Amino acid sequence: MSLLDKDELTALMAEHPGWCISIYMSTHRAGADTKQDPIRFKNLLREAEEKLIAAGLRTVDARTLLEPAQDLEGYSPFWRHLSDGLALFLAADMFHTHRLPFHFDELVVVNERCHVKPLLPLLTGDGQFYVLALSQNGVRLLRGTRHSVDEVELEDIPGSLAETLRYDDLGRPLQFHTRTGGSGERGAIFFGHGAGGEEDKKNILRYFRQIDTGVREALKDKRAPLVLAGVDYLLPLYRQANGYRHLLNEGITGNPEELTAEELHEQAWAIVQPDFQKAQRDAADRYRQLAGGERASGDLNTIAPAAYQARVDVLFVAVGVQRWGRFDPDANHVHVRETAEPGDEDLLDFAAAHSILNGGTVYAVAPDDVPGGPALAAVFRY
Repeated sequence: MSLLDKDELTALMAEHPGWCISIYMSTHRAGADTKQDPIRFKNLLREAEEKLIAAGLRTVDARTLLEPAQDLEGYSPFWRHLSDGLALFLAADMFHTHRLPFHFDELVVVNERCHVKPLLPLLTGDGQFYVLALSQNGVRLLRGTRHSVDEVELEDIPGSLAETLRYDDLGRPLQFHTRTGGSGERGAIFFGHGAGGEEDKKNILRYFRQIDTGVREALKDKRAPLVLAGVDYLLPLYRQANGYRHLLNEGITGNPEELTAEELHEQAWAIVQPDFQKAQRDAADRYRQLAGGERASGDLNTIAPAAYQARVDVLFVAVGVQRWGRFDPDANHVHVRETAEPGDEDLLDFAAAHSILNGGTVYAVAPDDVPGGPALAAVFRY
């Protein structure tokens, strides 16, 4: 599983020498359908080759450019470890694949930069969130979207609370036993020489600080919300150790060892969904209040130059919809065509990419969720 953050997204949006190929497809984690994924991928590579030739490349040059991706066709280990979607980006100076917990419509785009719009729901709106499941036997960090969940590997963290607290700060053995509450939940209580309640808390905090270090490294530079899951007396202790800025106040109480990743995902989504939706609703209300004036527009010919000029503060853009053409920055003019010609790009993707690069907030949503619809709506800074 290759994670994707805003820095990587920004790198993808940069222009590359020659042509950049962007390929999106849904994939399967298990079952008979996994055998069809390499076949569908091969067909998409054939489409990419045709588009490169139409753009002016010789057949031999197009195939040379696509060779790193073609090598994946018969590489069975790659196809045995998939998620819900595959995004591939290839240029003369770059080759990236991202196996992501998100379903994509099949799409092939050949342009001077990567096509990123299908990735944006992972980073804004109902995008990514994390669940940190705390228990005496270990810790799980889960990454979720609205539709799926995956486990994120935490590096350099202790394997369990018992392992960490086997010795106190002076090297003396610590003893522990497990208690079961009336609800059936189990938790570890640790005792040192002469320890009371406060000493137990210090020991657990020591463990949690090590966990927090690993979590902050895994979530470095991210702004996705984090939900804690654990027995009720552990959650406030972890909050004392926490250094991740986007930890939510509400958590999942209970023993997470008894819950699958899917069950934790379902409970966490119920917590994060209101926050995701409120920010989006507030932005949509702001657009409706300003619509009809100079501070808001739903016109592509107005929005694309504004995005390029760093004037877009908030942008709603439809996923699964393309508007092909070119933007001429010298003439400050947008050329829109009904069907794509070689070298054209999706101008909705152009507007979204430049809004993000210039510090704007972008909501990539279903067409029906674009206020004023059907393709895009923007609120301008000035």
